[in-house]
Amino acid sequence: MRFDVFFIDLDDTLYPFATGLWAAIRRRIEKYMIEQMNLPAEIVPDLRKELFLKHGTTMQGLQQIYQVNEQDFLDYVHDIPLANYLQPDPSLRETLNKYPQRKIIFTNADSNHANRVIVSLGLEGCFDQIIDIRDIRPYCKPQLEAFQKALQLADVKDPKQCVMIDDAQRNLLTAKAAGLFTIQIGGKDCTPGVDASIPSLADLPSVISNK
Repeated sequence: MRFDVFFIDLDDTLYPFATGLWAAIRRRIEKYMIEQMNLPAEIVPDLRKELFLKHGTTMQGLQQIYQVNEQDFLDYVHDIPLANYLQPDPSLRETLNKYPQRKIIFTNADSNHANRVIVSLGLEGCFDQIIDIRDIRPYCKPQLEAFQKALQLADVKDPKQCVMIDDAQRNLLTAKAAGLFTIQIGGKDCTPGVDASIPSLADLPSVISNK
């Protein structure tokens, strides 16, 4: 298989779920809803999940229903000491640098968070572009329009020459519908509708040759 562009998700894809970073972000989201929005603490966990499932991200739901400020929300929920969760990953850097394809971070977070994660993992210079939640507004993954906009921003002419690497099945199913080859991070067995599955991004050579 030969591809020209790799779209790579950020959280729980560039680093393992086991780091606990996404769980920390989730706690910050709930704290924002309680302390900054004055929502009752007892309803927040279920409301967060509901908004995430219905709108793609909790932020999208909070914007539509409560008109929260996007940047205020993003700055608050990502205000986390990344060094407590992430360390440089030289082996992943080596793996990524063996691929000549364009490598693009495609995330529902913002570029500030993405850049901090990249630096924390020691992956500076490994990516050609970051497409973040602000770039694809008013959409977000897993909406098809978000993928169409990302392809346009990346100046992709043929989606079949692209790969989407993500931990979330729902994002991958939309990517596949848009014509991309899909790889799920976090397991060995493919979930229905996904082309391939690998335990971590470092295992990418087991699916796509770097030679």
